[in-house]
Amino acid sequence: MENKNVGYLLIGLSILFVIIVLMFNSALKEIVNSSCTLAHGDATSCPMYKSINQQTYIALGVIGLLIIVALVLIFSKPDEKIVIKKVKEKLKKKSLDVSKLEKDEKRVIEILVDEGNAMFQKGLMEKLEIGKVKMTRLLDKLESKQFIIRKRRGMNNIVVLEE
Repeated sequence: MENKNVGYLLIGLSILFVIIVLMFNSALKEIVNSSCTLAHGDATSCPMYKSINQQTYIALGVIGLLIIVALVLIFSKPDEKIVIKKVKEKLKKKSLDVSKLEKDEKRVIEILVDEGNAMFQKGLMEKLEIGKVKMTRLLDKLESKQFIIRKRRGMNNIVVLEE
């Protein structure tokens, strides 16, 4: 569930809690009025009457904190985007000896070089127009020959050209 949706859910729950607290508050005041007028003659001088207001303020304060948390969740930016950081330093690029590689392996290396030395495995699979099994076997070969590294990112792999 996204943060924004959780925030909206918390706002809805907060509104429901406010309604419950106010209904509970009015019911307690009726009970205190009926019992205190019999015992003391005046409901406002009854010590229970003051505690009702304190309980109400505490409950509304907790609900206020819940609303603040909900607003933070609604307006915060999601952290779901995976960013591939590119090194800005100029590194000496060693020439890759691709002469002993197969045709598909050479295509993988070429695509990675064109894409900035890294890309998602799924995108690479789509560019090569091959299936998952063949892609996995191809990357296994290139990884064993130390041309690439696969890095796990959630449910995806990022294929990075070995420097």
